Amino acid sequence: MTSPYGLLAELTYACPLHCPYCSNPLTLSDYGDELTTAQWQRVLGEARELGVLQLHVSGGEPLQRRDVVEIVRRACELGMYTNLITSALGLSPRRAEQLKAAGLDHVQISIQAHEPTQSDRIAGTRSFDRKVAAARLVKELGWPLTLNIILHRQNIDRIADIIALTEQLAPDRVELANTQYYGWAWRNRDALLPSRPQIERAEAVVRAERARLAGRMEISYVLPDYYSQYPKPCMEGWAKRQLTVTPNGDALPCPAAHQLPLPRANVREKSLAWIWTDSPLFQRFRGTDWMPEPCRSCARREIDFGGCRCQAFQLTGDAARTDPVCILSPDHEIVAEVVRAANEGARPREEVLTPRPHPSRVR
Repeated sequence: MTSPYGLLAELTYACPLHCPYCSNPLTLSDYGDELTTAQWQRVLGEARELGVLQLHVSGGEPLQRRDVVEIVRRACELGMYTNLITSALGLSPRRAEQLKAAGLDHVQISIQAHEPTQSDRIAGTRSFDRKVAAARLVKELGWPLTLNIILHRQNIDRIADIIALTEQLAPDRVELANTQYYGWAWRNRDALLPSRPQIERAEAVVRAERARLAGRMEISYVLPDYYSQYPKPCMEGWAKRQLTVTPNGDALPCPAAHQLPLPRANVREKSLAWIWTDSPLFQRFRGTDWMPEPCRSCARREIDFGGCRCQAFQLTGDAARTDPVCILSPDHEIVAEVVRAANEGARPREEVLTPRPHPSRVR
């Protein structure tokens, strides 16, 4: 069994944004009893002993936690590489200087669109100008900067404008990631899934811009699962190299696994080492022995590991099924039908979205 190298610490699900593609759970109120500062610091110590080298501090919005600087400082003291994944709302010059002094290594900022009106509409709050200012602040302080843009039906046609904006902000890396349909994105899937022509036009733009900007900034483009022949390897394989800890202390093999009907594993009750090595949750889909056909006899079984367990559960009701995204899956018609619906000619480009609400908090 390999040791994990990455920990995603979801400090809180509180967030000033209302993004309709958010992957946070639909039952946000279940996570109001957040881990304390001391509990997070203990978890970080256990993670480092387990072999974790990278800490990704996320949420919700991690800057909503007043102790985020203390948590980052502890991770740096343990020798972890630290990455702040943020909307940038709350990244004031003072807070940024504190995080810099604490040892934070990298900042990733989300951008919703290329201009204020559309960006603020998607985010559900006025935020575009503050995001741009924060990105410039990050560069001024000498941090490596990644800009993350979630693509969907309502912004993908402006991908050239989005890249032009990112070029002005001079990030080291740009992630153009098509929406993954979990959490609130699952609820809004019909309004978010692009059409095939939209995907093809976006791919052409990305190819041209990668060539033009080669050596200046890295552009990563993630195709929507629903338009792929084969699924992506979920988290490099279930409980293989990474894990997530949610605000209430639940430990998960991937951020979306909270929805699966499997036994819980919580850091308030068990050590991270026991959870990683022995818990039924982390053991359930580890390796390939659990696989049904056609995965069991497929040459790709150790490439994509049967695809995403959460996606299989959402689409079929059975987390042990072959991911229906796969063209070899007996359930592939489920995905094919969704794609056909997304390509109906009369369908409007901008549809009504259900915004992610603000969760109630205890801390």
